[in-house]
Amino acid sequence: MRIVKTIFIPLVIVCIILCSCKSKEHKSEQLSTTIDSTLQVKATSILENKLTELNALSGQAIVMEVQTGHIKAMVELERKDSTDYQPCENFSQAHESALIQPISILAALETGEVKLSDKVDTGEGIYQVHDRELKDHNWHRGGYGEISIKQGLASSSNIAVYKTIEKAFGTDAQSYFNLLDKMNYGKPDSIAGIANLKPAYFVTPKDSGWSDTAFAWFCIGYNQTITPIQTLTFYNAIANRGRMVQPQLYKDSTMVINPQIANQADIDSLKQALEYVVTDGLGQPAKASKTQVAGKTGTVQLEDGSYIVEFCGYFPANAPQYSIIVSIHKEELPASGGLMAGDVFRQIAEYIFIHNKYFNSK
Repeated sequence: MRIVKTIFIPLVIVCIILCSCKSKEHKSEQLSTTIDSTLQVKATSILENKLTELNALSGQAIVMEVQTGHIKAMVELERKDSTDYQPCENFSQAHESALIQPISILAALETGEVKLSDKVDTGEGIYQVHDRELKDHNWHRGGYGEISIKQGLASSSNIAVYKTIEKAFGTDAQSYFNLLDKMNYGKPDSIAGIANLKPAYFVTPKDSGWSDTAFAWFCIGYNQTITPIQTLTFYNAIANRGRMVQPQLYKDSTMVINPQIANQADIDSLKQALEYVVTDGLGQPAKASKTQVAGKTGTVQLEDGSYIVEFCGYFPANAPQYSIIVSIHKEELPASGGLMAGDVFRQIAEYIFIHNKYFNSK
């Protein structure tokens, strides 16, 4: 059994969900929210259909405007019985997430020690990290062998990501954590309309005596927890040329968390890699018919044996207007961030592209 030391991000979130509000007081509040009611209904339908197809436990889908941080749709559904999914008004589900992998790569790029074209040898898909084996999802088929960091990211190679971090930081895990903190990973601290949102708290090796093995698993998605909206905030900053804005449920002036999370050249490199994930990698199921998508798949197994499958990205890739995260919790294999969450992303993105005035006015 895999034992992890978890960094908790305690959250108690009470969110106004447009489709589930029933009182007159809530209805008056809806008039000032950023939620697009039509998109909210459509995203709910798309997500519910996929959860039913997968017999999943629960799922989230959040749509945000890249430049303003306005939340246009925010859906969470959970299974109440064997066939029925109900809206959930609590967005506190924090979990381990493989969507940290591109963020780890960005931290590595920031050191200047690596570039995406560098080669890494993933061998036969199994890499010994001290007393544990780090495996790629295709280890039983012989692994990926020698590939570029860019290809490793597109293939969700745990070994490629960790070896990149190993090359960039060596045994200085503290520098890696410092960069995550500088880039505001785990923000925001609070959102109007969502109560008691807390920032990520990193227990660094210096503080906790983490082993190198635990650090290896952290950079690929384990030994920590984070909520989908916090992950989306970071990906939205990548889409927004490094400018991290506050997610907002109410129409107000845009609030900036960090004007530049990383070097612009490194942001641009990562954006190219995230586009490659969708054109040539495991993110191909998120590929939309009328607009170019960039993003990343993520799949982790939780300690109870269940799975979190995710896709987070943005579109159009060359001039991002919307960012979306889809996160699905399911009990059993198969579990694929691309095929499952990526497909929900694609459907929502295509709906927005067809019906949104921004795209239709061009």
